[in-house]
Amino acid sequence: MHDHGHVHPGEEVRARSRRALLGAMLVTAGFAVAEVIGGLLTGSLALLADAGHMATDMMALALGMFAAWIAGRPRTPRKTYGYYRTEILAAFINGAALVLISAVVIWQAASRLSQPADVESGPMLVVAVLGLLANLVAAGILLRAGGNGLNVRGALWHVAGDALGSVGAIIAAVVILTTGWGRADALVSLFIALLILAGAWRLLRASTDVLLEGTPAHINLGELEDALTAVPGVTRVHDVHVWTVTSGFDAMSGHAELDGSRDAHDVLDDLTRTLIERFAISHVTIQPEPAAHADCHGPGCDDAPFAAGSQVSAAGGLRPSSPR
Repeated sequence: MHDHGHVHPGEEVRARSRRALLGAMLVTAGFAVAEVIGGLLTGSLALLADAGHMATDMMALALGMFAAWIAGRPRTPRKTYGYYRTEILAAFINGAALVLISAVVIWQAASRLSQPADVESGPMLVVAVLGLLANLVAAGILLRAGGNGLNVRGALWHVAGDALGSVGAIIAAVVILTTGWGRADALVSLFIALLILAGAWRLLRASTDVLLEGTPAHINLGELEDALTAVPGVTRVHDVHVWTVTSGFDAMSGHAELDGSRDAHDVLDDLTRTLIERFAISHVTIQPEPAAHADCHGPGCDDAPFAAGSQVSAAGGLRPSSPR
């Protein structure tokens, strides 16, 4: 079996994510108290909904920090990939929390539509503007750390939901201040909740795909198999699996039938290079087989080169195989 290209996410990236999550959490915590007070004093559902969202954000960011920390722990014989998946679990939990928050806000907004409450629009506008500024600062901190990981992306969705809540509160405050129409507060809250729900659904779908070891969305499995088959010396590939261990860390395993026209190690090097350069797959494991072995199931197969139960290491030679 050929096993090259093991490039795991670096500690520097995880450390940057932890610092960003800590900074965003401090900003969120610092303003959440002010927004709770502002929502209670003004009677604004939009502010109270956003305050509740920010309180949940603090827990979500803390969870993300914990996941980023534990993902840096070394792998063990029982955890051969280490703890990378905790970042995906954190993203899934954050997405579920966003769904719950959206449901609560929608329920409250529906109640307010039937029975509008008096809202102090002036103070509400001031608090909403300050909340938007705080959210923009937190989002900037997370974006500078890189928002590609599902864990940081989940935190970004929370902060983006807060920012949208603040924008909605600003709009509602202006409408109420200029027209006196109290239902604007509930309508804006409802609209923001639906936007948050859409983001939560995307986050849940992405994290679930990773947890179920689905083929990454950016990789076309048919195209990948065609690219491997096109390598000189390869007649066919089968049992191909591509999955994501954690954000930015894709893995692949499969069997390649060789026609014997080239040295097996040269063919496997070309296969590995193709996967890394064309598909950015950082963990590659390929088992070579002669074409005759594909349909061989009798006792004589045990004597064939690369027979089932043996594999070729990167250094050369035969050794007992181990399951993935």
